Amino acid sequence: MAKLKLTKNEQKAQKDALKMYQRYLPTLTLKKQQLQSEIRTIEEKAKSVRSQKKALEEDFEKWISVFGEKDAFKPDMVTVKNIRKGFGNIAGVKIPVYEGADFGRGDYDLYSTPLWIDMAADRMEKALELDLQAEVLDEQVRLLSQELRTTTQRVNLFEKVKIPETKANIKKIGIFLGDEQVAAVVRSKISKKKLQGAVADSSEENVPEKKSAGVKKSSAKKGAKK
Repeated sequence: MAKLKLTKNEQKAQKDALKMYQRYLPTLTLKKQQLQSEIRTIEEKAKSVRSQKKALEEDFEKWISVFGEKDAFKPDMVTVKNIRKGFGNIAGVKIPVYEGADFGRGDYDLYSTPLWIDMAADRMEKALELDLQAEVLDEQVRLLSQELRTTTQRVNLFEKVKIPETKANIKKIGIFLGDEQVAAVVRSKISKKKLQGAVADSSEENVPEKKSAGVKKSSAKKGAKK
């Protein structure tokens, strides 16, 4: 860490830095709150999607059991061929958005398979789609949580480190400069007193010489008269 310079220029630099921290902190705090709110909303949505999928699967299992032909439906009869995604932006974070999927149907003999296979395949597609939605929502949460951690670190850095540190530096420099100013005034007064004392001493030394000169002149005049 660079040593703090106790100068007016450094004091100005510290004050400018403090203004910057105090200007950006509310924006970062607002972003943090927005991210927290969005993450909660998306997590609730993902939870709802998974609940729908679970209910659909349970209903699907019961439905197949009624027909007593559980082994007639194979999981690979429905496959995901393509996932369509767009992109959105939340608090400056680019996130994926689920837009749909294309499914493929496995080959099966219409004559040898139960009549309900097509309806079962439709339900399987719906379950897979819900699963894909949940995965995209999880990715949104992951990206936003990552940004939230970074934003929280910055908020804590500004609140708990930079702002208090800068205020302390400004105070320290202010005290030093104030002491320097007082010391300068004291030195000035001392110098002034010394100068005044020197002038006074010089004046006192010159007075006797003038008197002596006057006496000598008077004596010289008296000698001339005689």
